[in-house]
Amino acid sequence: MTKAAPVPLKLAMGEQRLRELAKLLRSVAPDFDAKTFLAVALDGLEDLTLMARVRQASAAIHAACPSGFDGALAMLSEAAPRLGGGFMSLVPPDYVGQYGRHAFDVSMAALRYFTQFGSSEFGVREFLRDDLPRALATMEAWSTDPSDAVRRLASEGSRPRLPWSFRLGAIEADPALTAKILGNLRADGSLYVRKSVANHLNDIAKTHPQWVLDLVGKWPAGNAHTAWIVKQALRTLVKQADPRALAAIGAGAAPRVAVGGFAVTPASIALGDSVTLSFELVSTSPDPQRLVVDYRIAYVKKSGATSAKVFKLKALSLAGGQRVSVRRSQHIRDFTTRTHYPGRHEVELVVNGQRMASAFFDLRR
Repeated sequence: MTKAAPVPLKLAMGEQRLRELAKLLRSVAPDFDAKTFLAVALDGLEDLTLMARVRQASAAIHAACPSGFDGALAMLSEAAPRLGGGFMSLVPPDYVGQYGRHAFDVSMAALRYFTQFGSSEFGVREFLRDDLPRALATMEAWSTDPSDAVRRLASEGSRPRLPWSFRLGAIEADPALTAKILGNLRADGSLYVRKSVANHLNDIAKTHPQWVLDLVGKWPAGNAHTAWIVKQALRTLVKQADPRALAAIGAGAAPRVAVGGFAVTPASIALGDSVTLSFELVSTSPDPQRLVVDYRIAYVKKSGATSAKVFKLKALSLAGGQRVSVRRSQHIRDFTTRTHYPGRHEVELVVNGQRMASAFFDLRR
């Protein structure tokens, strides 16, 4: 059976949805010019990415609302609860980010409101770029808000490397700027918030690994929510076998295991096929041990050289003398971020940062 092609994300902001938005805004604000909105919003729509469609919808609202920013904000505030979430909910905060920067207090309050129906993480970054100290002070207050959506916005909106947005260079250079926000959220009861805090810290770890390790090392270790954040925040450093990161999640000791039957099958594949890793881990210690098990594939590049990528396999506690069998399949196909080339691909098993075994598969032309 042939698999259906995935539906492009940008179609979530397709013509029908934009026509529905025009109808909704017209019902909320009788002076809203739906015809002008659609003329602007639909112009060249097919060639636009998802986020470009959001931005064009904001420009269309600006063109179609005769009462200016204040009128548009009132209209969007009434419409926001009826947008139904999804990518359409990004439009009101994007509008504020593009057209409300002259009214800081009003706009930041609007972003706090809108984020409870979707997310204002992209819109708020315009204010961080314009006036970082003032925006961060507001977001620090948000980090103690009763709403988990608002608390998440404090962390997510100030991430140095938020996907689909521009980087916040000042925070990337000096991560201490968001330390108070992260500290306020380090044991948050909401998984929605904790994921954001972990991702924020993982962003920082890519440029300031020791700063992140120093920070989380000061946090109380006994809280389960904090421990979850730390484990997720250090995932990139764990993949890199950073000794401090491994120690922070309890896997800093050298593994006392034997590896049996490590194999990658089949040994020869075509692009689009899958390979399966299989092996057995046997504890050689009488004591329990915490293990982080990864595998590393040395992908062949166009030049014939290789570039390694580490994949998470599993983390486990292995009792003294215990043995465990592990299998993992991986589909070898091209992505927008990776093109595969024929040749021999070495696969290494890595336990607590140490190479324990290797095998290979050949990718045929």
